[in-house]
Amino acid sequence: MCRGKLSMNDPMGMESPAAIRKKILELVTQYYQAEFADKPKVPGRDLVHYGGRVFDEEELCCLVDSSLDFFLTAGRYAQKLEADLAGWMGLNHALLVNSGSSANLLALSALTSLKLGERRLKPGDEVITVACGFPTTLAPIIQNQLVPVFVDVNIGDYNAIPELIAEAVGSKTRAIFLAHTMGVPFDLGTVMDLVHQHDLWLIEDNCDALGSKYKNQLTGTFGHLSSLSCYPAHHMTMGEGGCVFTSDEELKNIVRSLRDWGRDCYCPGGTNNSCGNRFEKKFGKLPYGYDHKYVYSHIGYNMKATEMQAAVGIAQLKKLDKFIEKRKNNFRAIYEFLKQYEDRLILPTKPEYCDPSWFGFIITVRDNAGFTRNDMTKYLESKRIETRNLFSGNLLCHPAFENVTCRIIGDLKNTNYIMNNTFFIGVYPGLSQGHLEYMNEEFRNFMRRK
Repeated sequence: MCRGKLSMNDPMGMESPAAIRKKILELVTQYYQAEFADKPKVPGRDLVHYGGRVFDEEELCCLVDSSLDFFLTAGRYAQKLEADLAGWMGLNHALLVNSGSSANLLALSALTSLKLGERRLKPGDEVITVACGFPTTLAPIIQNQLVPVFVDVNIGDYNAIPELIAEAVGSKTRAIFLAHTMGVPFDLGTVMDLVHQHDLWLIEDNCDALGSKYKNQLTGTFGHLSSLSCYPAHHMTMGEGGCVFTSDEELKNIVRSLRDWGRDCYCPGGTNNSCGNRFEKKFGKLPYGYDHKYVYSHIGYNMKATEMQAAVGIAQLKKLDKFIEKRKNNFRAIYEFLKQYEDRLILPTKPEYCDPSWFGFIITVRDNAGFTRNDMTKYLESKRIETRNLFSGNLLCHPAFENVTCRIIGDLKNTNYIMNNTFFIGVYPGLSQGHLEYMNEEFRNFMRRK
């Protein structure tokens, strides 16, 4: 359990802050037991969620413990979580941010930094991606005045078609930015060959795939940079929050600068003069010795995570392996009871060399099913079973992206089919055996009616 490091001294007969803190955390544990524990959800009455937070008294105690420090911005908890996340991934650096979407923006923006010299991405350079995904994988490309090159995806694993990725590489192509859709790794063999052959940057959007493996190596560890989301529906949560991963020291410094207002200084919050020459350098046209804490080397943002978010993340990370295993078990259970309907439903697939940490159970309704995607999702929702479409369907059909400058490889036929026929249900660790049995029953009831 999380505990502070305050003195236990008891001057003048008064309880020390540490003793009071200890009592508070004991009460928090009691509160968890009274408010949250042993309150089973009843399928049909309560929502069968597609995703959600799974926690116990440890998260609450860490959250309250961090609040009692009243440091608020990133501090000791954030520093520990960054170290723990980097260690879990087997990478050198993890930089906490306020969301997975911000992680994507910072990762892509870092590649435009002047500090990278001729290697940097410049306006008009092309980035290979897909239109079948979440908007914050695509948006950073456009926001940085780069040109997205769209390739179609497979129906089944919902990742970019490898042959089309290779076909998409042109004279202006400088980077690949793809998500591991729903936890299924994209073809990293093909992608890494192209990265090396054409000297491309690779960013892995790993927001939906924490713990997934490609040939026994964790996704998010192949690219120059990768992202993580800690939104409640994801594999671990901080409420909001996310992370950028890299093992490249230069890229780490650029991401940190962009995250922290664009400043050149790398002192942690509340500290000064980590470099030892805060007033001893010359930067740009600034006078010699200008305070390094107020030197800006990038046009940046403020995208830091808070200390209280990080405190929750520390407790969540301890449970991550169990969360992942539960997701896999729930996926297998749902697959077993839906495989009898494969004549009408396309069930999720994965390449044999992949071990997905599933985000959800994705389903595509076949043309000859006798019902539509909307027929099925309306029925399930009426029975209190949450569904979600595969994010944005075809992003190019959305008002924000209709007129973006881009290049398209092929006709995005599968992407358009997915937009009209695909949805997913949950596999998250909060689903009980009762939830799974209830979903099985309601799928069976729907199919009987059809």
